[in-house]
Amino acid sequence: MTRIPFDPRSAFSTVSSEPLVLGRRGFLTISLAAGFAVAAQPVMAQTIHTDSEGLVADEIRIPVAGGMMPGYHAYPAGEGSFPTVLVIQEIFGVHEHIRDVVRRLAKQGYYAIAAELYARQGDVSKYSEIKDIISNVVSKVPDNQVLSDLDSTVDFARSTGKADVSRLGVTGFCWGGRATWLYAAHNPKVKAAVAWYGLLAEPMWDKKATSVYAQLPKVKVPVLAYFGDKDSFIPQTDIEKLKAALTGTTSRVKVYSGVEHGFNADYRPSYNAEAAKDAWAGMLSWFNANGV
Repeated sequence: MTRIPFDPRSAFSTVSSEPLVLGRRGFLTISLAAGFAVAAQPVMAQTIHTDSEGLVADEIRIPVAGGMMPGYHAYPAGEGSFPTVLVIQEIFGVHEHIRDVVRRLAKQGYYAIAAELYARQGDVSKYSEIKDIISNVVSKVPDNQVLSDLDSTVDFARSTGKADVSRLGVTGFCWGGRATWLYAAHNPKVKAAVAWYGLLAEPMWDKKATSVYAQLPKVKVPVLAYFGDKDSFIPQTDIEKLKAALTGTTSRVKVYSGVEHGFNADYRPSYNAEAAKDAWAGMLSWFNANGV
């Protein structure tokens, strides 16, 4: 997929409610959803909100093949450029939780950015059932499109003058956890990656798609993978297979006892504060130790 020329002025302009003029395929999502995705609600009382004080935090448009993709970035206000972290969305897209993660990373001194990687296929924020998100949107998002759009997101970050993409990290959650592995295999310029409870076998929405295991020979960067031992979506046998495959590499797996899938999602019942706090600190240490 060919990336298109980039005009930074259009990317930083205020997001309009008017339809954009796009390529042949077009985009179905032109701006980020407000708040939390419907299927992710009700939002729990323990939900964390990170303010933007001391940050520049904006919705953006990222030039990609065929048009402009909505996204969100945040970075410390003031002079300088900052190590860069790509944040890859959950199954719910770049809703409020992912934007909060972006701001949390910016508070730690990073330029962080998340692209709405379903933009061509639909707005998942309006669906009330996860099964409908999978069948109507996720199953139609090909891996090669995701990788190309992440490349374009790195290009956008570089163009801002605020992102030092020579210190590039990537992290993702759930759907984005699997995509984190794929991008680590795809882009040799990634310095380190952290994958949170990503599927390892061929994904349920496309059994012909690649597995994480098939991509491991291409992964040359250290990846830290987090799981819970009570995860009903990822069998423990899959995690043990991953551990065995990573023997002798710089990548590591950490499994939290008594913890479910989505343990970092503080807006959901699956949230585990102790595991989330430990994993977040571990991610920051991982990035720091590996040049991000």
